Amino acid sequence: MASLTSSKRVVIKIGSALLVDRVNGVLRAQWLRELAEDITWLRSQGADVVLVSSGSIALGRSVLGLVGTSLPLEQSQAAAAVGQIKLARAYEEALDPHGIKTAQVLVTLEDSEDRRRYLNSRATLETLLGLGVVPIVNENDTIATDEIRYGDNDRLAAQVAVTVGADCLVLLSDVDGFYSANPGLDPNAVRYDTVERITPEIEAMAGDGISGLSKGGMITKLMAAKVATAAGCSMAITEGSQCNPLRLLEDGAPCTWFSAHIDPQAARKRWIAAMKPRGEITIDGGAASALKSGNSLLPAGVTDVKGSFGRGEPLAILSPSGHKLGQGLSRYTDAEARAISGLQTHQIEITLGYPSRAALIHRDDMAL
Repeated sequence: MASLTSSKRVVIKIGSALLVDRVNGVLRAQWLRELAEDITWLRSQGADVVLVSSGSIALGRSVLGLVGTSLPLEQSQAAAAVGQIKLARAYEEALDPHGIKTAQVLVTLEDSEDRRRYLNSRATLETLLGLGVVPIVNENDTIATDEIRYGDNDRLAAQVAVTVGADCLVLLSDVDGFYSANPGLDPNAVRYDTVERITPEIEAMAGDGISGLSKGGMITKLMAAKVATAAGCSMAITEGSQCNPLRLLEDGAPCTWFSAHIDPQAARKRWIAAMKPRGEITIDGGAASALKSGNSLLPAGVTDVKGSFGRGEPLAILSPSGHKLGQGLSRYTDAEARAISGLQTHQIEITLGYPSRAALIHRDDMAL
């Protein structure tokens, strides 16, 4: 069974019903302070932490006096604009006493479907984690329309887990796991401690949520589990309203773990290897040796570029003799790759006229 303390990178999804009091619409500040203690503890175990947090609309509608179970799109976007300020400030104030810096990252569904935006999001999140920051991710409800929405933060959290290569995703929810039926309606519903594989039978058991604030029901949580586990990320659903919910989860609180059967890096490599290449990069012997040692591909080792491709598209990597060594995702367009092939890193900005990344294909985006 997965464990928080054995995880290297953890994504934690926090629902509106946990963060915002459903009666008066105010922030549950004490609960958030105790969650900050959990995050501090988890980081002390050596784990990177990313938060995917709902709550901006719930907080904003309280400030604006917007009532009702559902709001028109324009009012939801207005509430999100107001609530995002309060939400970001709340996390900053909760984590700052522990010496933890925070960052706000707002995304839409388009950002994961467009390869260039996806790579930009990935690079930003990786950089923030490398600097010791805890990113607070939320859907950009201020600009998102129905056509470009995730619609719930369960699936957003799964996509973020895939993007950052997390090995553990925790959905802090208003239920303590996955049940054979909706426990709010069926007293005979049985909770599963572990789900090894998501079968059609498991999918048929998924019901709706019982919260008045959270959008995601059990169906969306199951969809999140399918996305996460396919990418090598184990996922837990646990009830999160109690104090220190992450410590309680590690200590054996009721939950359901969805098992991953491959590690995140291997899953990503398999995905890259299965893609159809849009071009070819031929490298010299020194670069080939460097790749086999686990290094990224730098422009200095490139001798030829073929094909028409954009940033983030897959390229075949060829040895000096034309043998395919593997493939990877380009960090440059074909025109840029041709312009900088054979150049040292310090020459890239001079040639292109703008600062850019050192690697043409990063080792994390490469399958040999």
